[in-house]
Amino acid sequence: MTLIRLTVAAGLALALSACASKPPEPVVDFAPDYNFSQPKTIGFYAMSGEVTGNNPTELTDFQRDRIDSALRSALEAKGFEFVTKTADADLLLSWHLNLMEKTDVKTYNNPSYGASMGYSRYNRYAMYSCYNCMNQTDVRVTEYTQGTFIIDMIDPVENASVWRSVTQSKLKEETIRDQTALDAAAMRVLAGFPPGVAQTSP
Repeated sequence: MTLIRLTVAAGLALALSACASKPPEPVVDFAPDYNFSQPKTIGFYAMSGEVTGNNPTELTDFQRDRIDSALRSALEAKGFEFVTKTADADLLLSWHLNLMEKTDVKTYNNPSYGASMGYSRYNRYAMYSCYNCMNQTDVRVTEYTQGTFIIDMIDPVENASVWRSVTQSKLKEETIRDQTALDAAAMRVLAGFPPGVAQTSP
């Protein structure tokens, strides 16, 4: 049995990180009666940045700043203005991270051939006799942290979410240290915002 432990440092608490082979696609939903052509300014919700789950690794201030910066840059590239005062914001962005420890168990059957002189009907002196064939079972156990990254766009007047993006993936240690990788991930999770509205660059 092979036990592989994918260690997740404190800076790993981010489900924005993508799998190396194929980045996860976000699942997006929104209020169909909300007019997304109206909002022009966005601010951060006061309670943004919460971390929950059975492995709620606490983020440092500078780690939160990296995530905020990536999200802000992605929205500014769409033509939105970020404001520091929530009273000046048409929408409030809130992100939430849920961390869960997971175990993946996979079983593989590997045939093993005995090397011995044996009698066979078709090969009288077969060196590798099928009578000596046997299967060896290998079990691979992988422990990892699964992150679910949730973004909500909140209407400050109604104090209710009008748009949500959810991304789920295994976490990668190096992503949180790489602002460029975070910027690319933020563009991906915010690709569907705003829904049904032609987007402009500043």
